Amino acid sequence: MMTPEAAVALVSNAVLITALIVCVLVVPSLLGGLLVSVFQAATQINEQMLSFLPRLLITLGMLLFAGHWILRKLSDLFIETFKIAGSLVG
Repeated sequence: MMTPEAAVALVSNAVLITALIVCVLVVPSLLGGLLVSVFQAATQINEQMLSFLPRLLITLGMLLFAGHWILRKLSDLFIETFKIAGSLVG
């Protein structure tokens, strides 16, 4: 039976996994964007491609570097959810 505690545990686990995955992908990109912004402010170069391309490359690099971990976390979440799904329905 789906109790409120079981529902909260299920949703909180999913939100935690989602937040971890987003942090792994976004935080390095934010730090790279900060470094590029400081460089642009110091040199007064206002090129849009200079601010976009490093963030894109950092995000793609993190996908390549942490992709296996991300897929493993998501598959573990789905396997756990499907394992307890039968007991939650009835």
